[in-house]
Formats: sequence, structure tokens, C-alpha cells
Amino acid sequence: MTEAVALDLLTTADGRPLKAALGAAQARAKRRAFLLVAPLLLFIVLTFIVPIGQMLHRSVYHDGLSANAPMLKAWFDATPAGTPPDEAAYAALAADFKAMKANKTAGIAGTRVNYTLPETRSLFTSTARSADKLAPPFKEAFIALDKKWDSPDVWEALRSASSAYTLDFYLISLDLERASDGSIQKVPENTRIYIYLFVKTFLLSGLITLTCLVLAFPVAHLLAVLPMSKANLLMICVLLPFWTSLLVRTTSWIVVLQGQGIVNDLLVWLGVIGDDGRLAMMYNQAGTIIVMTHVLLPFMILPLYSVMKTIPPSYARAARSLGATSWTTFRRIYLPQTLPGIGAGALLVFILAVGYYITPALVGGADGQLISNFIDFHMDKSNWSLAAALSAMLLAGVLVLYWLYDRLIGIDNLKLG
Repeated sequence: MTEAVALDLLTTADGRPLKAALGAAQARAKRRAFLLVAPLLLFIVLTFIVPIGQMLHRSVYHDGLSANAPMLKAWFDATPAGTPPDEAAYAALAADFKAMKANKTAGIAGTRVNYTLPETRSLFTSTARSADKLAPPFKEAFIALDKKWDSPDVWEALRSASSAYTLDFYLISLDLERASDGSIQKVPENTRIYIYLFVKTFLLSGLITLTCLVLAFPVAHLLAVLPMSKANLLMICVLLPFWTSLLVRTTSWIVVLQGQGIVNDLLVWLGVIGDDGRLAMMYNQAGTIIVMTHVLLPFMILPLYSVMKTIPPSYARAARSLGATSWTTFRRIYLPQTLPGIGAGALLVFILAVGYYITPALVGGADGQLISNFIDFHMDKSNWSLAAALSAMLLAGVLVLYWLYDRLIGIDNLKLG
């Protein structure tokens, strides 16, 4: 008799088949478990998944022109890309401009086109002021107002902006643009900024992560081997920054590192540098690296300490008793066992550094700004869609690095505590 048949024959005290009773009990347990995690799941969906989804949608959606120039959009939809504008196109544009003047939306439409082709917002606003004077033949009327209306670049920008859904903001984020024939090309070299900022952000974040690792490793080891009373005192020193405002810590570093600050005054007093040769350690990349290393150092120490605390000291003693040198013991016995903590700390510090904003904004100056500062600028004063596209690309870069970490080290080896 098989196990399944035996279960079908067995019954509970109330006469139900045992298999059905067990299935119902498991279903109730799953429902209870789901109800327990439902509040947390709802919180994650509302505060994490939905905002990221809105950001990704905003990075490809902008209806500034399509909503305010429906006639022109209809002409673009009816003609293939690269079609030169005819009288019908100018007539549609004239009708839209008259509506935009009445609704006072020319600035909104012009701003959308301006994202694709700079200096077109002023073209829209000046044309809207004279919209009532436009009369057939419309092409000559538009060219009489401004010769730019005969430019293929302007019409290619209009075609690109006529769709509410567009990848133009990702092109801008990659320092690319659309040519007059619709092809994609690099922007002029003197206006390429975003790729440089992405590379700079990832390189500086990597350097900060490496610096934190070098500084945190001996501190975490000392925490792990010291007697409990002394280790607790040292742990308080490690955790003390968490109890101090980030703004206060950053401002304190400005006092310490500025040209007339404590460090420079001390070096001048010791005769290491002259009064006219004070070091520039603030409002540049050096200031960003120093202050961010200090801010993020505890996030490297704690994962390392949590792993080192579990490594039995007998392993190292056994290796040395078998003839291994201190370096060999560290390299082949101790260091491999700390890799989960190194990976966790490095991943945590790097991800935090990539998206850091406050510290570079306060101490970075023009030279120490990261991509996060430009995202904030576009979100606050310029272009939400471009800010969303830059954020999406930053998120994609972090996910790629996370994937590489999983392939090279393995996410299962990550240990935060």
C-alpha cells in the first residue's frame, strides 16, 4: 500500500480524510503567515516599488508638447520620419499656437522642445505673442517671424517632442542627441557632462569604499579581540557618529579642513608648509573623499566586526603551530573567513556613496560634485524627466554591480551581522 493511499484511508476524529485535513491546516498557516507580513509588504510597495515605478515612467513620459500641440502631433503621426514640413504642417502649427496663446501654454510646450534642442523655448514664447497675426501662406508667415522655423533641426526636435513617450531624456543622459535626419549622434565635446559625472561618481565611490576598508579592517579586528569592557568602549566610539547630526559632522569637517582651519594651522605651526602654501582640502574632490570616508566608515566596521567576532582564535594558533608565518596565517586562514563581512561592508558603503548628496553639496564645491547633485538640481529647478532618467541610469548601474558581485563572490556569502 502506497503512502498516498494510506493517507486517503486515514481519517481525523470528525471523519474527514487526513490528507484533506492536513492540506487545510497548511493553507490556514500560509494565510496567517501572509497576513503577518502583509503590512510590511504594503509598506514596501507604497514607499519603494510605487515611487520607483513612477520615476521610471516619468523618465520616458513628458506631454508638454503633445498635449498642447495636438494638430502638429497629428501631422507628425501621419507622415514618416524625415518628411520635410509642408504647408499643412505649418497650418497645423499655426492653429496650435493660437490655442497655446489663448491657454497661455506656449512656455510649457517650448520647455519640452527646449530639452531636445536648447534655445527653442524663447522661439515658442515669441511666436505665441504674434500667433494672431499668422495667416496663409503659413510657411512664409512663420519664417517672417523667425528664420529658425525653416531649420531642419527645429522640426526634428518638434517631431521628437511630439510623442508623450520618448527616450530623449536617456539620450541626454548619455550625452547624445538627434541629428536633423533623425539619427543619433554625440553632443559637442564641450557640452558632454553626464557620462563624465557617472564615471567620476563610480570611481570616487570605489575609492571611498577602498579607503573605508583599509581603515575599518584593523578597527574591526581590534574590536573582535579586545576584552569585552574595552571593546564596548571602542564600540561606543564607533557608534558615536550615528548619534550626531550629519550636518553637524560635515560642518565640523569644514572648520577642520578649510584653508584657515585646524589642520592647515597645525602644519604651518610645525613648519611642514608655509603660510602661503596652505593645502586645499575643502570644496574639491579631496574634501568630498575625506568627509564621505568619515561618514561611511561605521558602515564598513560593523559588518566586518560581526564576521570577525565569530572567527575562533584557535584557527590562527593552529596555523602558527604548524609552521605558518603570521602573514601566511592572515592570508590563508583569517582573511578568507572575513570575506562575507568585506563583501557586505563594501556593497553597503559603495551603494551609499553612489547616491550621497548632502556631503558633496556642502564640501565638494564645483570639483567634488557627484551625479546625485545634478539629479537634485534637475529635480528642483530644471527637468523632472531628465532627473528621473539620470536616477534610472544610476539605479541600473548599481544593479549591474550588484549582479557582478553575486557572480564573482555570491550573494549567499554576504553577511551583515
